[in-house]
Amino acid sequence: MYHHSGSVVQQAAGIATGVLEAHGADRDAMLFQRCTWCGTAMYHRLLCPVCQGSDLRTERSEGVGTVRHSTVLHRNTPAARNVSLIEMAEGFVVRGRVMGPPIGIHSGDRVRLSTAKDPVRGEPVFQLVDEPYRAWT
Repeated sequence: MYHHSGSVVQQAAGIATGVLEAHGADRDAMLFQRCTWCGTAMYHRLLCPVCQGSDLRTERSEGVGTVRHSTVLHRNTPAARNVSLIEMAEGFVVRGRVMGPPIGIHSGDRVRLSTAKDPVRGEPVFQLVDEPYRAWT
């Protein structure tokens, strides 16, 4: 019997999106995927961007990275906020927010994962490892 309720689509989507869901103690950890064919690390992908392989294994990130690019946004929010691209030590790049004054975050700053998800935007939140001393120079 065929019933068009979208349950097949929801089940298929549940398999793909459930790959990176954290359970238990790993709820504050950042999970990423690594291709078993070529070893490329990636964040929230269905296929490997290098070899197009679908055999991806989930790994836990140490949560340490470097700011590759940071910008300040003023739209859709009452206060300015930063959006940064963070290159993680494992080799993948993730979009997230760095805590602190938006103007004080620069490329090359070292960061550490603070929480795996921002409760409002769903992005990872990072904190600076070294305090910025740029104002002194």
